[in-house]
Amino acid sequence: MVHVVEEPTALLRELASFFVTKANEAIAAHGDFNVALSGGNSPKKLYELLASAELSSQVAWDKVNFFFGDERLLPADSPDSNALMVRKALFEPLQIPENQIFQVNTTLPPAQAAQDYAERIQAQFSSADAVFDLVLLGLGDDAHTASLFPGTSVLEEQAAGVKEVYLEQKQVYRITLTAPLINKAKAIAFLVYGASKATAVQQVLEGEKDTHTYPAQLIKGNVHWFLDKEAASLLKK
Repeated sequence: MVHVVEEPTALLRELASFFVTKANEAIAAHGDFNVALSGGNSPKKLYELLASAELSSQVAWDKVNFFFGDERLLPADSPDSNALMVRKALFEPLQIPENQIFQVNTTLPPAQAAQDYAERIQAQFSSADAVFDLVLLGLGDDAHTASLFPGTSVLEEQAAGVKEVYLEQKQVYRITLTAPLINKAKAIAFLVYGASKATAVQQVLEGEKDTHTYPAQLIKGNVHWFLDKEAASLLKK
């Protein structure tokens, strides 16, 4: 489903409302809400909105478990750390306890960090398959999402799990949920705004099928695209 909103501020409010609804549905259904967060500048404003006085009272935060769709393999205090950004924007304002935060152990070697994170995710879901209630995603100008980048071997991954990815251009490892694990989620929400994302949005949603070039095409299921008018400007439908 594609949601097109006039401008970013209203778009963020619509996605925040969607988040609150999904949280309350999950808590009513099974007692907790398991959400995988995205990094980057766009969702930071979403997290700040969720932590605001207006919205923070609408969710039972003591019943929310937070995971990450991907993370850079950098020290935890690096300004490029997704977890650090979310901690400042959301966890600290809401005083979220550490036992509700599941972040990647970036002190481990890449393959070990991925395996450790996969095991910790699975442990949270006990004997059941790991199925997130909501996965939040962004979209890069190159049509990547999470750390599923064009031309990387993780795009071939068939298992629902966690993998390490080496980005040659940036000479950095990242840890990412695989597309099959993301796709098992009960709901998936892309947050994309700005004219710079219009081409990538059009390629992913209406371009020819080419998941190696446009990795976000791998994401399937109950997918909601939250777009502002500029990001949606090249869509034909």
